[in-house]
Amino acid sequence: MTREEKALIIDQLSVTFAESPTFYITDVEGMTVAQVNQLRKLCYTKGIGYKVIKNTLIKKALEKNNIDHVPLAKALKGSSGVMFSTVGNAPAKLLKEFYKTSKNKPAFKGASVAQDFYVGEKAFDSLVNLKSREEMIGEIIGMLQSPAQRVISALVRSKEGSAE
Repeated sequence: MTREEKALIIDQLSVTFAESPTFYITDVEGMTVAQVNQLRKLCYTKGIGYKVIKNTLIKKALEKNNIDHVPLAKALKGSSGVMFSTVGNAPAKLLKEFYKTSKNKPAFKGASVAQDFYVGEKAFDSLVNLKSREEMIGEIIGMLQSPAQRVISALVRSKEGSAE
């Protein structure tokens, strides 16, 4: 790969990092081409970008965006694939679903969600259980509607009781 090609990839990758507030790094070592293609298709259907990229190019693109990649140093070793998303827990849920058929490949190495870093197996479990913005808004709306529904039910019951 020439310097110009590397520079172009770094530029494209830095734009993708800037546009995606969430990215996950996976270990693609030991995966077959068929497994990688299956993962790419699943990512595409869920609106998640997926690229297999050299670690040095990932580091340079992160540096270009002034993202401190030191917390991800452990994750940026070996063969890496990067998943890009606008929803913090979407790649974790996708990986968990994919693991049902792929024997836990690609392995989760690390992630950046809303400028926080997560590295390791325990972090992956936390990310799977992380609620998306939409899920939290739905819960808040449900909690806000609950008291109003109780008041309306009480009014209806009292009206029915007074009609008798």
